Amino acid sequence: MDESLIEIRDYTGAGYQPLVDYASWRVAIMRYSDPYAPEKIERVERHIETDEVFILLAGQATLFVGDGETRLERLVPQAMEPLNLYNVKRNVWHTILFSRDASVLIVENRDTGPHNTEFADLAPEQRELIIETARRGM
Repeated sequence: MDESLIEIRDYTGAGYQPLVDYASWRVAIMRYSDPYAPEKIERVERHIETDEVFILLAGQATLFVGDGETRLERLVPQAMEPLNLYNVKRNVWHTILFSRDASVLIVENRDTGPHNTEFADLAPEQRELIIETARRGM
């Protein structure tokens, strides 16, 4: 196909991969990879300038969201349903737990990155919540 008419992108690898950047937005795919194993999730992030949209395409995933001004105070799991749109609001702490066959579509600002993202370490009980959620099958 002529790419001046239509771009066709796919991604079957592991981890996060931007597929399309245009103007101020980006579309990416995120899939399970070893750093996202439940026992390796040690922190959450929040984007200080933008919302971020997640859509579960395949497999199972749980989105964990939380609040707190300078650190994560509360962590709440949200099981994702396929093809539902989950808009994580600006400044909301979040992380995601994937099944090994999961694929999640992400829509975010094109310039989302370390310069406008903050990170917070999980407390032991918050890490245990993630591990227990994975044990229960998400």
